[in-house]
Amino acid sequence: MTKQLQAIRGMNDCLPGDTQIWQKVESVLRETVAAFGYQEIRFPIVESTVLFKRSIGEVTDIVEKEMYTFDDRNGDSLTLRPEGTAVCVRAGNQNGLLYNQEQRLWYMGPMFRHERPQKGRYRQFHQFGVETFGMATPDIDAEVILMTARLWQQFGIQDHVKLELNSLGSNEARAEYRDALIAYLEQHKDVLDEDSLRRMYSNPLRVLDSKNPDVQAILVDAPKLSEHLDEASREHFANLCERLDAAGVEYQVNEKLVRGLDYYNRTVFEWVTTSLGSQGTVCAGGRYDGLVEQLGGKATPAVGFAMGIERLVLLLQTLECVGNIRRNADVYVVAMGDKAAIQAPVVAQQLRDEVAGLRVMVHCGGGNFKKQFKRADKSDAVVALVLGEDELAEGKVTVKYLREEKEQITLPLADVKALLAELVS
Repeated sequence: MTKQLQAIRGMNDCLPGDTQIWQKVESVLRETVAAFGYQEIRFPIVESTVLFKRSIGEVTDIVEKEMYTFDDRNGDSLTLRPEGTAVCVRAGNQNGLLYNQEQRLWYMGPMFRHERPQKGRYRQFHQFGVETFGMATPDIDAEVILMTARLWQQFGIQDHVKLELNSLGSNEARAEYRDALIAYLEQHKDVLDEDSLRRMYSNPLRVLDSKNPDVQAILVDAPKLSEHLDEASREHFANLCERLDAAGVEYQVNEKLVRGLDYYNRTVFEWVTTSLGSQGTVCAGGRYDGLVEQLGGKATPAVGFAMGIERLVLLLQTLECVGNIRRNADVYVVAMGDKAAIQAPVVAQQLRDEVAGLRVMVHCGGGNFKKQFKRADKSDAVVALVLGEDELAEGKVTVKYLREEKEQITLPLADVKALLAELVS
């Protein structure tokens, strides 16, 4: 017997019962960004490896350990995209969308990282992201954060997520702080774990994000990033906080929040939750004013965020905030007799044409009356339309209720259309 094939570890199927939830989540995401005037951008799954090495940083976990990288037949090094920001910048540069322009863009699609699969985090995962370009003032930082706050309200989870906020300052301020932090960490090498020692010189700010309690204990007295901020970054952050206060968005300043990617400057933020067990990040983003130039474009301010859809879906399911899912079919058409079976798809098409949004499933595969109604019950439809040859000859259809205790009725087809319109109103 041939061995049954399995999906690649960490790359999961999304089955019909789950796709309905995904469609609803995706619909809310699309409607929300549209309400803010953002436009969709789509880009390839595979990119040149150098794009991510130059943008994310060669001494990050993503580039060092997690990317799916391979050489194609021409010997070019290619990578399945692990995140969307760098790709969006590449697309904007290549297609002339960024220089001296303002852009508000969003994207959604699969990303790939070779990390240990766990619930809500997979090797092929799906990300929704927003990227804005050409605006250096804190009002756009506030806008993207307010957009995320609106999303949580739309999903009904606003009481289960918390906003953490920080400023990384300018690149010069970060460099100054980096030196001060390294000098401090060098005094505590005996406490640092292997990961922290490896990062101490190459990416010392990531040590602040260590999950090791011993490392966190020595960081209590470490130099504070806020003490090294340049004046312009202080004013930018203060203005952002003022705008969030005015909008009633609660937040907590977390000076250890640095994000895992090298390209961030000034504003960084995360929405976190404890509703999935230990604290987890639902959405994260920030400002990356130097990335466009770093990837070959003209200097362009930028800010954005991204969220993993799997993590969001899991949170909604855990909190039972999925809401009403649209049924698979409103109407199931049962046909009795050969002539009626031939006319059934015709009648169904008339109903779809004349009743906007009506979902009509026609029985296929043959079978007697009992078998057809068994399928109708499983279809999730509210009513079954019974087409008999005699009724069709008179222009009539029988309506049988599948979810309510009501007597079946036989009506002219025109009256049936009006009745069915109420199902989707």
